[in-house]
Amino acid sequence: MSERSSPLGKLDGASSLVIIDYGAGNIKSIQFAFKRLGIEAILSNNIDEIKAADKVIFPGVGEASSAMKMLQESGLDKVIPILKQPVLGICLGMQLMCNTSEEGNTKGLGIFNVAVKKFSKNVKVPQMGWNVISDLKSDLFTGIKENEFMYLVHSFYAEKCNDMIAKTDYEIEYASALQKDNFYGVQFHPEKSGVEGSKILQNFINIKS
Repeated sequence: MSERSSPLGKLDGASSLVIIDYGAGNIKSIQFAFKRLGIEAILSNNIDEIKAADKVIFPGVGEASSAMKMLQESGLDKVIPILKQPVLGICLGMQLMCNTSEEGNTKGLGIFNVAVKKFSKNVKVPQMGWNVISDLKSDLFTGIKENEFMYLVHSFYAEKCNDMIAKTDYEIEYASALQKDNFYGVQFHPEKSGVEGSKILQNFINIKS
């Protein structure tokens, strides 16, 4: 995979934000969401650039096993779990940070000690549209009210677990956000969730490294 980068994304005079560009994600929409906040994020799969960033976004859209293969080909599967700065996984990015996924029988990065399961045939999949998040337990949700609506598109979900910082109900209750140490994950798309989603992205930027 060729390395892609651009001038350092600035959060302030001395900080940077990198969105990992590994070929699996609608990353431009995330970049535009930060731009609306006045933040220039860079797109990169350069390992040194990712390690040096003050904040990292790990996106993902598509199929889990294919996305994991792309991470492995670029060596990012070894890099992401050892990052020390705040890292935010979005949608498939969050799922890949879990132990396993039923999608493609995929072994994940093992950051969150939880399995990703497929919704049953009793509900329409993918879950597509707005649903509420509740039981909010992190600085990531500063200023976000309980039962706020977020935008989701997914057929697989992370089970409820000790790392859960928000939950959503769709047939069953599942973890719609996770946190362990410097790693955060959200199943929903904050970049597509209007003003409240923008608040979550800003909250992530405000997290102290």
